[in-house]
Amino acid sequence: MRTKSVAGLLIALLLLAGAAIASAQEVTQAEKDRAVQYLESTKKGVLESTKGLSEAQWNFKPAPDRWSVAQVMEHIAAAEDFLLALDKEKVMTAPAGEVGRDVKKTDEAVLAMVPDRTHKAQAPEPLVPTNRFGSPEGSIKHFVASRVTTEDFLKSTAGMRDHVMESPMGKLDAYEFVLLVAAHSERHTKQINEVKADPNFPKK
Repeated sequence: MRTKSVAGLLIALLLLAGAAIASAQEVTQAEKDRAVQYLESTKKGVLESTKGLSEAQWNFKPAPDRWSVAQVMEHIAAAEDFLLALDKEKVMTAPAGEVGRDVKKTDEAVLAMVPDRTHKAQAPEPLVPTNRFGSPEGSIKHFVASRVTTEDFLKSTAGMRDHVMESPMGKLDAYEFVLLVAAHSERHTKQINEVKADPNFPKK
């Protein structure tokens, strides 16, 4: 009997240890607050960079192979949906990450690397601009509505550290994909500002 009770105690302790590891990897309220603030500040950046533009300014292209502000805005709006759907449907059902993975390090890598415009990237085919929202104003409206959905997902979803999916930056969990959404819009706000800084950008 004693052997059985000791074995039972060990199993209970192991289960408790496992629960402790799991809870330690749960997203904290401070982390959620930080991500909400980042989503809000990057939304503000997008809206401020596109405020009051004329039709000529929206459609100016610095070069034939460069995007206009209107095209960049459409890409930002389309990517919001694309990345959030990936997070909900793929990441949240992906395998678990390694026990003890350094989530802080990966969080910071997303925040540092994604907005960095010195590293160029090709947009995947589904996110190439096609005027899918009908106008720049349509893109903005869609983006603002999608950002609300992203924030709601962040605020209401538990277990965001429980699954990881391979990405160009390595394995990311669902929380890190939300950071990626915000960082992506920051990256392309910089692109909009680059277009506006072109010497040939229309004055009005």
